[in-house]
Amino acid sequence: MSFKFFNKLSQDFSELLNDKKEYNVVIEVDKERNKKSFTAHSVVLRCRSSYFDKELENVATNKNHIKTIIIPNISAQIFKIILKYIYGGIVNIENTDTKTIYELMVNSNKLELKELSVKLEKYLIKSKASWLKTHFSFVYHSIFDSNEFKDLKKFYNDIIVKYPNLIFDSKDFTSLQETALISILERDDLKVEEIKIWDYVIKWGIAQNPTLPADLKDWTKGNFEALKITLQQCLPLIRYFHIPVEVIWKKMKPYKKIFEEQLWDDIIQHSISPNEPITSPVLPARNISNPSRAISIPELPFSTIINKEHVAELSSWIDRKPTIYSLANIPYEFQLLLRASRDGSHPKTFWNMYDLKVEEIKIWDYVIKWGIAQNPTLPADLKDWTKGNFEALKITLQQCLPLIRYFHIPVEVIWKKMKPYKKIFEEQLWDDIIQHSISPNEPITSPVLPARNISNPSRAISIPELPFSTIINKEHVAELSSWIDRKPTIYSLANIPYEFQLLLRASRDGSHPKTFWNMCNGHADTIVVVKVAGTGEIVGGYNPLAWGNSKRGSAMGMGMETNDSFIFSLKTGNIHNSVLSRVIYSIGALFYPNDQTCYGPWFGNCEFMMRSNAQFWCSYDYDSYYEKPIRTNCDLFSFVDYEVFKIVKKEIPNCTIR
Repeated sequence: MSFKFFNKLSQDFSELLNDKKEYNVVIEVDKERNKKSFTAHSVVLRCRSSYFDKELENVATNKNHIKTIIIPNISAQIFKIILKYIYGGIVNIENTDTKTIYELMVNSNKLELKELSVKLEKYLIKSKASWLKTHFSFVYHSIFDSNEFKDLKKFYNDIIVKYPNLIFDSKDFTSLQETALISILERDDLKVEEIKIWDYVIKWGIAQNPTLPADLKDWTKGNFEALKITLQQCLPLIRYFHIPVEVIWKKMKPYKKIFEEQLWDDIIQHSISPNEPITSPVLPARNISNPSRAISIPELPFSTIINKEHVAELSSWIDRKPTIYSLANIPYEFQLLLRASRDGSHPKTFWNMYDLKVEEIKIWDYVIKWGIAQNPTLPADLKDWTKGNFEALKITLQQCLPLIRYFHIPVEVIWKKMKPYKKIFEEQLWDDIIQHSISPNEPITSPVLPARNISNPSRAISIPELPFSTIINKEHVAELSSWIDRKPTIYSLANIPYEFQLLLRASRDGSHPKTFWNMCNGHADTIVVVKVAGTGEIVGGYNPLAWGNSKRGSAMGMGMETNDSFIFSLKTGNIHNSVLSRVIYSIGALFYPNDQTCYGPWFGNCEFMMRSNAQFWCSYDYDSYYEKPIRTNCDLFSFVDYEVFKIVKKEIPNCTIR
């Protein structure tokens, strides 16, 4: 049997700290003004710390047989705690503030007191997680380059992946060291929209240059150059070619001068003509979303009537071939001139469409060709043109250029056909052409001439009208409308009394719960529809109340009362019957959570709710708040897409669903 007397041993050794006769080491700590000296015994220091063992080996003894060790980067307060630990093996942190505990951990690691630093690391993660989250920049930069603190690094890596906004929106984000910021920007699993990453990087860069003017309009060339130099390691890490085109002009154009010219040209070219090759490197999209979201113009069928097999057959008849061409060998291209559903079905429309039919981009080509012919000394190769050559062409065409209908030229040909002649444009006009191509709904300065009679002006818009929903159809709208009005029969398609106005589409706007609360806050009479991944089911819920994104109620949130809400599943190709489940416990019909970074729309007692940015849940048990379950499976499920519609009473009967 062994008897252990560690407590008494610790107490006796701690008394040695008060021994001013037998000490043989003096340790000076802290900076000049706060400098303090501690006495110690080499035998204890060597035994307890490999750091002191090495230091004592290299320090000479003075005439009094005393060795002096100087450690200026540790505060006297921290070192006093460490020295007590070295002698007595006890550290009391009961009334110690968290920052001091953190500094104690870091300095224990520097002095190679692994037992203490590991213990404090685990304590901070377990008991002080909220402090670690709110002091990300302060902590992260000090552990980033260290090979130690693996648990703390894992803790922060999990935050970066799951809750990146805690970092970017923290008060001390701009104090983050450049190396730490770079390590975050390099991550493929950073779940933040790329345009927001751009905003944060610009914010950080400006904060490193406090003398920059507050108003961007007052910036000089030197100001932009200073920001460019500050961000030279960060800018190449942004995934520019996965930023939605509609925000590039608004968010990035003001900082155009910090881009290399080739990169900016490639960003604009890719926005206008995403299938054209570019020179700049294209980083992969982050795992937050499908890279295809960066391309805003989906490819639509060339015809609403015929397909490629029909084209092959018609082409063979034109050429009087005895056999039908294969799809790979069709010799003709079928170019759409008129579509009745788009251009109108009156006979006069047909004849008007074939008056003078010249596409605007071809008019541009002819004008350029004519202008060059008036200047026979211009080099044959455009690459050899000087500034004076472009100026000569500009003067020649000064009466013609204002007559071209630039804003009715398809975006996909602007870069290829017009960009080479950019220097003959007034700067404002060129900027407006590019802006209109990227963000057609934003106002521009240049005059916009009407489209020519060659076509319906709407044909100049390259984005055709798409279905109002990626999930539900008009039959579903009729059924949902009848449920809202508590009708025993379903409305006919011609008599639907409501207009379904899209508020949010996850595939377009993002699927994070916070996006829901930001975009739907204040909107009443809404329907949420979700398409379940793998099964094709369509489930959802109707909320007659206004969604609210302010905190309220208990710590979790607040129940909302209504008798008119319902949840549902809709019939699809695989599901033969729809399910309507009305609320039966009105006091808890809906729940507005306070943690809106984790929870989205929430109906009842979890009968239909959004749990994260990747999953929904339809639970049902004995204390459910709705009549019946809308799914047979109560597990969490992923979704293909989800949408939120605002339900608006039509002012005019039979108006079209948007």
